[in-house]
Amino acid sequence: MIKAAQLPGDWPASVGFDVTFRLVQLKMETLESELTCPICLELFEDPLLLPCAHSLCFNCAHRILVSHCSTSKPLESISAFQCPTCRYVITLNHRGLEGLKRNVTLQNIIDRFQKASLSGPNSPTESRRLQQQRPYTATISGTIAGTIGGGGGGGSGSSARGSPATSSHSHSHANHTNHANHTNANHSPAVVAKMDPRISCQFCEQDPPREAVKTCVTCEVSYCDRCLRATHPNKKPFTSHRLVEPVPDTHIRGLTCLEHENEKVNMYCLVDDQLICALCKLVGRHREHQVSSLTERFDKLKAYQVSPGRVSDAVMEASKTSAAQTLENNLTNLVKRNSELENQMAKLIQICQQVEVNTAMHEAKLVEECDELVEIIRQRKQVIAVKIKESKVMKLRKLAQQIANCRQCLERSSALITQAEQSLKENDHARFLQTARNVAERVAMATASSQVLIPDVNLNEAFDNFALDFSREKKILEGLDYLTAPNPPSIRDELCTASHDTITVHWTSEDEFSVTSYELQYTIYTGQTNFISLYNSADSWMIVPNIKQNHYTVHGLQSGTRYIFFVKAINQAGSRNSEPARLKTNSQPFKLDPKTAHKKLRLSNDCLTMEKDESSLKKSHTPERFSGTGSYGAAGNVFIDSGCHYWEVLLGASTWYAIGVAYKSAPKNEWSGKNSSSWVFSRCNNNFMVRHDGKEMLVEASLQLRRLGVLLDYDNNSLSFHDAMNSQHIHTFEISFLLPVVPTFMIWNKSVMILSGLPVPDFVDGVATDLQEQQQQQMGLCRQESPYLTGMKTCH
Repeated sequence: MIKAAQLPGDWPASVGFDVTFRLVQLKMETLESELTCPICLELFEDPLLLPCAHSLCFNCAHRILVSHCSTSKPLESISAFQCPTCRYVITLNHRGLEGLKRNVTLQNIIDRFQKASLSGPNSPTESRRLQQQRPYTATISGTIAGTIGGGGGGGSGSSARGSPATSSHSHSHANHTNHANHTNANHSPAVVAKMDPRISCQFCEQDPPREAVKTCVTCEVSYCDRCLRATHPNKKPFTSHRLVEPVPDTHIRGLTCLEHENEKVNMYCLVDDQLICALCKLVGRHREHQVSSLTERFDKLKAYQVSPGRVSDAVMEASKTSAAQTLENNLTNLVKRNSELENQMAKLIQICQQVEVNTAMHEAKLVEECDELVEIIRQRKQVIAVKIKESKVMKLRKLAQQIANCRQCLERSSALITQAEQSLKENDHARFLQTARNVAERVAMATASSQVLIPDVNLNEAFDNFALDFSREKKILEGLDYLTAPNPPSIRDELCTASHDTITVHWTSEDEFSVTSYELQYTIYTGQTNFISLYNSADSWMIVPNIKQNHYTVHGLQSGTRYIFFVKAINQAGSRNSEPARLKTNSQPFKLDPKTAHKKLRLSNDCLTMEKDESSLKKSHTPERFSGTGSYGAAGNVFIDSGCHYWEVLLGASTWYAIGVAYKSAPKNEWSGKNSSSWVFSRCNNNFMVRHDGKEMLVEASLQLRRLGVLLDYDNNSLSFHDAMNSQHIHTFEISFLLPVVPTFMIWNKSVMILSGLPVPDFVDGVATDLQEQQQQQMGLCRQESPYLTGMKTCH
């Protein structure tokens, strides 16, 4: 048996063997790791017993199956999965997870563990404890006062139950308190209920409340039959609540622990100033708190007495002073809170009034705008109607003229027909012969010229030039609404173009009709992946406002540099930004500098080709010119101190050359790479090598290498060489650049040609990205120096 002396130092000795036994019995936190699911890291819920003897939540197993299926592979087709603990393959039958056994024993253990752990800091009883801390303190004070008034004493066990009165007292309230404490400690809730038969429901809203039929120990509330059915349905979590016969509120709170059911208080927490039980100190939130026994606390309070006859008066006076001070503080806080509420209410009323004013203003504005639209439509209606009437008058005038011409022709024809008919009726031969010839000629002439006599009648009754189509306007009117900020524009990367110092950005917008202008923002990309943070924190953003088109060309950019671009669409209602786009300027173009070329090299007129020429040419000697025996080199006409640049060298039939970069201070009277200020890729017949600081290392390259690509990433401290025709990486230097560098070229036979200002090819950009990631992963690690190159950071 464990002795009481083995208890923790801050535990009262009066707890004794009972607390020690609970310490051994209820050390439940050691079980929590065994009861935790390896997937959700929570207590097992509906655990499955796997064939490998491990357990798993049903829902977690279901999520594992869901993670293995795809759109073309249904969940029912998954026939096996691995145990997350031991990787054992679990085979499922046609029933799936339902075919696995439930671990009922483990579930029962978890249920008991959860029930016993309700006293934790996050348990449901924590909120009730905070609300009831002051009532408990008052109950403690009343209990101690009553006990002092009764003159009781004794050990911890008797203190918990209340001490019997050993002397009389003149105050009835003290006698009643002492009697109540004694009764509560020695009688069950049922007995207490019989002593106080009328206990009211604490949940009823009617006045007076109905009689309670049950008291919920968990809720610490008494309910009538109707309120009990309304608040405690027969389902979880209410089925775990403990219901007893009606018990007075002060009795149930005064006997049992706030946080543990059926546990009597037998300690006093000095930190929280409240009564607690042994479980509160063992597994509850009072584990680290300093506690004392009830006897010690009782004796300490009793020591404040002035005289044996004025014990109650002194305690009551102190209680009154404390209560008065507390009441005054609470009253001050309440008055302050009421003042804050009044101010808040005044602000709300003011806001309501402002809402009314704004509503009336916007309604008037809406009516005004709509009236203007109606007036515009009315005016346009009048204008179009006048045009229609004018066209009508003109058409009718022309038609009337044509009708008059037709009538005149018709009258002439009718007179001729009458005359001809009269001639045909003539019986006198002489008269008929005299008039027939004339009439026949006139009829023949009239018939022959019928097309001339009949006027050209134009019966165009249509109004083709007045076709009305208001479908677009109707659609706009149907969409009348308050103006909203335009949708974010979209930068079209495939349409954007770049040179070495310019980038032309193209974008599209779904709301071009409502956009009044665009704003372009850009800055140098620093490698930061959080664009929102970059947008909010960067102070070097350049802004181009008031752009009316959906494209813009930015000038004066750094060559070989990556930029971040945003486009903002703006109207009167607001603005929205596009997604960021990363665009890059091309490499810096350059040519060979004739001032640096060795006297036995001949440069082309465009300074892009250099050729070995054994004939000695008369060239002035300058410090920049390559000199010395065998130093047949030339440098570019630019110095690079930032950005990412790519150029290519057409090697032709040359089999002896050295291509790379160097500082301006690199010696000109020796081979490039023989010093610490230059880095080159070199070929000597069938051998390929890289050279720096006089050290060489062989590398693999094709003998058919005809086009060498050079990538200088100054910002990321790297220089790499590539087989541009076969898209193969050859070698990369990692260099901590200290000064600007210049491209250098050396040949010992044939000729080479340079191509500069090129965009970085995709395969080269991919290799550079991979190397940057490797460099970041290796950051902070000790780098192993190359056995071939001393002074070189890393050779891959």
